[in-house]
Amino acid sequence: MMNWELEKISEEEIQKEISVILERKSLLNDKQQLQLILNCIDLTTLEGKDNDRKAIELCKQARSFSENGPDIPNVAAVCFYPPFAEVAKSQLLETGIKVACVAGAFPSGQSPLDLRVKEVEYAVSKGADEIDMVISRGKFLEGDYNFVYNEVKAIKEACGDAHLKVILETGELQTAANIKLASEIAIAAGADFIKTSTGKMSPAATIEAFYVMLNVIKEHFNKTGKMIGIKPAGGISDVDVAKQYILVLENVLGEKWMSNQWFRIGASRLANRVLEALLSK
Repeated sequence: MMNWELEKISEEEIQKEISVILERKSLLNDKQQLQLILNCIDLTTLEGKDNDRKAIELCKQARSFSENGPDIPNVAAVCFYPPFAEVAKSQLLETGIKVACVAGAFPSGQSPLDLRVKEVEYAVSKGADEIDMVISRGKFLEGDYNFVYNEVKAIKEACGDAHLKVILETGELQTAANIKLASEIAIAAGADFIKTSTGKMSPAATIEAFYVMLNVIKEHFNKTGKMIGIKPAGGISDVDVAKQYILVLENVLGEKWMSNQWFRIGASRLANRVLEALLSK
């Protein structure tokens, strides 16, 4: 059993610190920011009406951005439910674009852990390079922190060589203290990335939650030297808002994190808007 404790965090102080950052100028020029945003997007469809044809079309879109010019990158990954991992993998061979799958009873997490583990194993066996799981928020909110640690650990083991992104669903965790502790638990249990939201509830990603998570990653790196990635997701459809996330990332974690190896944005509408902005340069 591990001992986990909630810490007092001033939400007002977080707001002040973010306000100061957002007044700063990025080290990147406007075009570089847009290129980074596009290259860090996980192009996503998570609908009940998804089918193979839609998956193929999304993969086609994912690999088409670079056709618009030598200075326009493709997205980082496509993200689907597990039944589409195999067809997506076949569509993206030798493109460098990763196949991500939400798995483990996404978006609720409300399924027996052994079944959630099997779904992860299935997705990986069909070609998923990355797994996006969600923690059991109910267990977390009733204080069963060791359950959350153990579920992340079990799903990380089921991932094999696939990277694990752990979704906290920060809108349900509600407080900065909860978000901080959930981030610490996920990282301790083996998360390769921590991720804000499923995109299936409101509020989804917020700059405030993102800032808290970045600082947990920074603290972990300062203690261990190990880099952990971060993925804001849900509701980020505006180019200027995406730029704010880049600016906060730059100021908290720095240049080392500013690539799709360590930073992703979960979005579906954002990619075409970024492309449009790049083409206007």
